[in-house]
Amino acid sequence: MNGTKNMRIGLIADTHMPGSREELWPQVFTAFSDVDCILHAGDLHTLDVVNQLESLAPVYVAKGNGDVDIEDGRVKDNWILDFGGISVAMIHRLPSPDRRAHLLSEYASRHFGVNASPDVVIYGHTHQASVHHIEDRLYVNPGSPTLPRNQSLRLGTIGFLELQDHRVTATIVQLTPGGTEPHAELEPLSKALDARLAGNVD
Repeated sequence: MNGTKNMRIGLIADTHMPGSREELWPQVFTAFSDVDCILHAGDLHTLDVVNQLESLAPVYVAKGNGDVDIEDGRVKDNWILDFGGISVAMIHRLPSPDRRAHLLSEYASRHFGVNASPDVVIYGHTHQASVHHIEDRLYVNPGSPTLPRNQSLRLGTIGFLELQDHRVTATIVQLTPGGTEPHAELEPLSKALDARLAGNVD
């Protein structure tokens, strides 16, 4: 994906299907209708959700603790992906940035490699949407669209990464009966891109 200029990436995690629903909420498909790819941070429980999302864009999945029997080339323990010079890592579990920020760099080195230095880390597992900017790195958990906050079946959250104008911006949105709306508590967060991207980004 080197050389990509402006991009919009869909973020989703912890769909837990078919235990939650037989199919994703239709609002997810509408929201992701214009994305360049989709990152799913694990706990699928079935490949059906990947196949459904792949009708919209390429899908990459970080294997969750509930995905032990899933074997597929689109599903790996973790990913490091390059989007026009932006390094985006993805894993299912991560120490909570709220409580254990000091462990994040060590955890990233252990799971992504000592030489890895991702600009953004996508994770899931907690069903709790969050966005943090720590030590010049964005940490994004899109939450769960089906079981937010590990509660009962209801409209939850998804997220987006947008690469544009020398910045990468992470946004969480709330699914609503009519579509989506900005998250009531989580403001978008941006990270400035360094000079190595000058030739890749308009």
